[in-house]
Amino acid sequence: MSKPSIGLLIAAGIGLGGLGFVVLLVLMILLRTGSAATIEITAVYTVIPAPTSTTLPNAFQAPTATSTIDPLLNPTGIRLGEYVQVYGTGGEGLRLRTKPGTRSAVMFLAMEEEVFQVLDGPVPADGYVWWYLQAPYDKNRSGWAAADFLKIVELTPQP
Repeated sequence: MSKPSIGLLIAAGIGLGGLGFVVLLVLMILLRTGSAATIEITAVYTVIPAPTSTTLPNAFQAPTATSTIDPLLNPTGIRLGEYVQVYGTGGEGLRLRTKPGTRSAVMFLAMEEEVFQVLDGPVPADGYVWWYLQAPYDKNRSGWAAADFLKIVELTPQP
């Protein structure tokens, strides 16, 4: 076998070097324009619907607050004037009704963790103890709710 000539080796080196330079130049151009690798970032957001106001039927009259509470009907410790929060519905919400009882018409669905003020009760009906609640931000969001799905809101005093 014969030895390659020095001129042939130099020519091959220059050819490979030139080819490498062209490849490097093409890569730099593609990276600079961004067409070689495009990264798309998609924003993710969660829409939380705000409670909507509901109108009361004309036949419905808001109850008047009772003056005495039977302790046997109130194992939860809920009292008139306190604020309670919907909980334990597994995200399903709580039906607030026109009257105490599971057969009463549903006024609206209160969302999990929604806060209400207690205006009347307790009233036993259909195996539940019922409280009349009203949203502090919307007087039309009111109705009777079962105590099993309410917890007292602990207010922290301001210093």
